[in-house]
Amino acid sequence: MNQLQLLCIWALPVLFAITVHEAAHGFVANRLGDPTAKMLGRVTLNPLKHIDWIGTVLVPAILVLFTGFVFGWAKPVPVDWRNLRNRRRDSALVAAAGPCANFLMALFWGIVAKMGIFFLGSMPALFFIAMGKAGIQINVALAILNLIPIPPLDGSRVVSSLLPSRFAIEYNKIEPFGFMILLLLMFSGALMWILQGPYRVVIRLISAVLSL
Repeated sequence: MNQLQLLCIWALPVLFAITVHEAAHGFVANRLGDPTAKMLGRVTLNPLKHIDWIGTVLVPAILVLFTGFVFGWAKPVPVDWRNLRNRRRDSALVAAAGPCANFLMALFWGIVAKMGIFFLGSMPALFFIAMGKAGIQINVALAILNLIPIPPLDGSRVVSSLLPSRFAIEYNKIEPFGFMILLLLMFSGALMWILQGPYRVVIRLISAVLSL
């Protein structure tokens, strides 16, 4: 495939993987007592409400074209944890909503790929197969990445909610250094090593369920 074809195939899966992830955080937070995201118009599937032009557009496009590895982010959905009815439990549920949404989106894109296989033989079918597989890959990767317990990733919110308060406070002090830790892991190759095992397991599971 040429670079334009790659961009066309990956554009929608990447955009909606990040959009649905953030919208899920806001939706669950609103249901559990914090309307902040809803009041700011962030409980929506409109990508324009969530796009970070660098993290959602520029970085993923460059990575797809030159490395084949996709990484990106959107504007974080604001959550006022003080408004949650049960702060420790609900903060974990809000955090887990993003990765759970991505796993569901992976299944959706799997169905798209399955439909393409059903109509195999036409050019649109090949396009839908490629886009569906891209959607599975980016959503599974994003879900697993966010479950890594490095603050401020979603997995750290779940871990923090399970720790005794004094340990959680110390644990959360890592947050200002979280992005630097992720970059170090990514450029050292350790991040790929961490992700590849769970990634392969989930990909095989989805493929088995949908007979891809």
